[in-house]
Amino acid sequence: MIVLYRSEDLRDLLDARRREGANIGFVPTMGFLHEGHLSLVRASIAETERTVVSIFVNPTQFAEGEDLDSYPRDLRRDTELLEGAGVHYLFAPDVDELYPDGAGRTTVDPGRIAEVGEGKYRPGHFTGVATVCTKLFSIVGPCRAYFGQKDAQQVAVVRQVVGDLDLDVEVVACPTLREPSGLAMSSRNSSLDDEVKKAAAVIYEGLEVAAKKAREGQSDPSALIAAVEQAVSARPELKVQYVEVVDPQSFEPVERVTERALITTAVLAGRTRLIDNLELNAAPS
Repeated sequence: MIVLYRSEDLRDLLDARRREGANIGFVPTMGFLHEGHLSLVRASIAETERTVVSIFVNPTQFAEGEDLDSYPRDLRRDTELLEGAGVHYLFAPDVDELYPDGAGRTTVDPGRIAEVGEGKYRPGHFTGVATVCTKLFSIVGPCRAYFGQKDAQQVAVVRQVVGDLDLDVEVVACPTLREPSGLAMSSRNSSLDDEVKKAAAVIYEGLEVAAKKAREGQSDPSALIAAVEQAVSARPELKVQYVEVVDPQSFEPVERVTERALITTAVLAGRTRLIDNLELNAAPS
């Protein structure tokens, strides 16, 4: 595996591989990798000829007071995991490399989708996501980019940006990987102690109850939302920030579950914020 820190070096190397006929898969990450990230890596390696993974904790997607400074980092560990997985290139730029004139001069604003769902609670977050992904796609030039379904709204935002800006990359969403308890894998899980992590398993349990109700014919979002809120509120270590039933493309709330929808939630475990979602499939009419 080749580790690169400069955009120019990576671009030159990948241009040479493309001239040889190789297609490029790309997995953008913020590091502190877990099995969920590695599942994206495996998908890219299986479907493309050269795989690039980036590790960059992007400051423009963190608002003031969020966990930018405390976000877990371990580049040496991550490098070993990626090398063992068979990754061809690791791109690990610093902030000055991606934002040489400072962050925020030119941004990519996804519009309404950045203001609903997660966007209501993290203003500016999806503008930061859209901007850094556009920059990384320009540097890497992948044919496919791989993201985890746990961050479903992020996937929808990136897909919209790719479509609106005519970027030549296929956005691939891979299934959420979960710990044995059902808790969605996340780098932020490392900040949870064993008891809180055990308690956080109720998030997925509540989502599953909601999905079961939808399959059985419950189409009222308020009833599905209540199932998640009830499950989480049973654990004093946790606090629901929001639960919503939304359209999986626009992330606007739906009035009834008539076809496919997504139930999404953010839960606070102390200072750690956990997100998850599950697809809802309405009962056949």
